[in-house]
Amino acid sequence: MDHINNSISNKTALVLGATGGIGGEVARQLRDAGWTVRALRRGGEQALERRDGMVWIRGDAMNRGDVVAAARGCAVIVHAVNPPGYLRWAELVLPMLDNTIAAAQAEGATIVLPGTVYNFGPSAFPLLREDSPQQPLTRKGAIRVELEQRLRVASGEGCKVIVVRAGDFFGPKVGNSWFSQGLVKPNLPVKAVMLPGKRGVGHQWSYLPDVARTMVELVQRRDTLEPFASFHMQGHWDADGTQMAAAISRVVTRRGGAKPKVSAFPWWLIALASPFVATLRELREMRYLWNVPLAMDNTKLVATLGHEPHTPLDAAVEAALEGMGCLATGNAATSKLGAVRMAH
Repeated sequence: MDHINNSISNKTALVLGATGGIGGEVARQLRDAGWTVRALRRGGEQALERRDGMVWIRGDAMNRGDVVAAARGCAVIVHAVNPPGYLRWAELVLPMLDNTIAAAQAEGATIVLPGTVYNFGPSAFPLLREDSPQQPLTRKGAIRVELEQRLRVASGEGCKVIVVRAGDFFGPKVGNSWFSQGLVKPNLPVKAVMLPGKRGVGHQWSYLPDVARTMVELVQRRDTLEPFASFHMQGHWDADGTQMAAAISRVVTRRGGAKPKVSAFPWWLIALASPFVATLRELREMRYLWNVPLAMDNTKLVATLGHEPHTPLDAAVEAALEGMGCLATGNAATSKLGAVRMAH
């Protein structure tokens, strides 16, 4: 088949997971970059709806026919869909990916995947490179390894793949994340900040709009990339595990709030409740990522793009807290939201 969609001039993309954090941000940035964006979602009153400058298509990522039909004529498929709340990974993650692969191969499209660090174990720590050994210790990690292996095979059979791995997400529309559910609470003034990691242990964060912008810039260069192209982002490195909390405190006090109290995350409570709550069991399984310093090498990304999209930490934190409803609106005029002024 003559896949016209391999042409860089085709600017039609399908986003799976557009109602989520990273999927929604990539969809909006693709739209703003002049792309025609289709978003697959379950439910909705109409089979086809145009809003927010995008085309919303009713369908299910678990239904191959829905995905193949929605992807018809697309040059790019953003696979940003995940089971909610860490649940049913073994049942859902790989079948959803296989549907995306089938659709991409039918169109000669490029698959864009937000990667994770789950597929790495201690053998790859403390500095992760794209070619670091993938020897995970967890069930979710093993699934992510299999997921990427299937994508690597698919990249030699009619489609291309771009994988972007980053640290823990934070941002104004990130949804469930350690920042929005662990460190602080959405829609409440910030009175306290809880630290999931040990003091002195470094941790990597990534501002969601920066991650999305990185993906969009790589998509624009997809014809110059290898068939399976993976990249790591450096993001914001919290060298001792306290710098993110310090940034939150600076932003809150500058916006007129009292300095938040900083305390340790109550892992003991998670341990007590995890036998009864599946999501908490999954959360506890990933605690190891907070017990060791884990950074990512962005040398390849910078060599490819010439830079990494990077919003200064305080500006990114302020935009995140503002979007989460955690800051007093009365001082919004004095806010220095640097999220729209990406520093290169």
